[in-house]
Amino acid sequence: MKKIAAAALMAVFAPACTSTQITQVMNDVSDQLNGEAPLTNADVVAGLKEALTMGAEHSVSVASVTDGFWKNSRLRIPFPPEAVKVKNTLNDLGMSAQVEKFEMTMNRAAENAAKEAVPVFVNAITQMTVADGFAILKGGDHAATDYLKEKTTAELIAKFRPIVEKATEQVALTSYWAPLAGAYNKATLITGGQAVNPDLNAYVTQKAIDGLFVLVADEEQQIRKDPLARTTDLLKRVFGAQ
Repeated sequence: MKKIAAAALMAVFAPACTSTQITQVMNDVSDQLNGEAPLTNADVVAGLKEALTMGAEHSVSVASVTDGFWKNSRLRIPFPPEAVKVKNTLNDLGMSAQVEKFEMTMNRAAENAAKEAVPVFVNAITQMTVADGFAILKGGDHAATDYLKEKTTAELIAKFRPIVEKATEQVALTSYWAPLAGAYNKATLITGGQAVNPDLNAYVTQKAIDGLFVLVADEEQQIRKDPLARTTDLLKRVFGAQ
């Protein structure tokens, strides 16, 4: 009976409406008859906050365990690639074991630092506006990840750097890095080669953050593309309505 009444109303008012408006109204009526009201701005933002929080927490849980970086080929932090010659020199000096230990230490530092990311992410997600929410929902495949990068990178650097510094100080090779990098950079002034960053802690900190966002981007893709990844009714409604 309710559906017949709705159809009758549309028959009366249809001449004054566009086909798009008619479709939207009928969809809204159908939703309401099924006990499901149309999505509001608040629903959209709440759904996005829920999705981002779940994705961020899962990403951190993956990255922050032992070997989360070290044994993940996508996240593992290598000896600075622009400094392969420095690494080779150290190996030639019989310091291969120290180089291996140092690379592991860089990754352990990233794993420990990642534990600090959840409150930073949650704070940024909490501050999301309606405009932010719709920009993310209608944006590209990495719009949510890009939002978090923009809002959290500076704070993540501040949180991660002290942890990285503490970890790298425990490895003797760290004390060799600055003078070796300095000597190598002086040589590049003559050879025209690419200089290396003597601030190894900055390198490790940035790679730790980059690796974490690789996982956040994976989570975003899953929720956008895979209906099975939308584990709550709100996520199903928000992302199913795209």
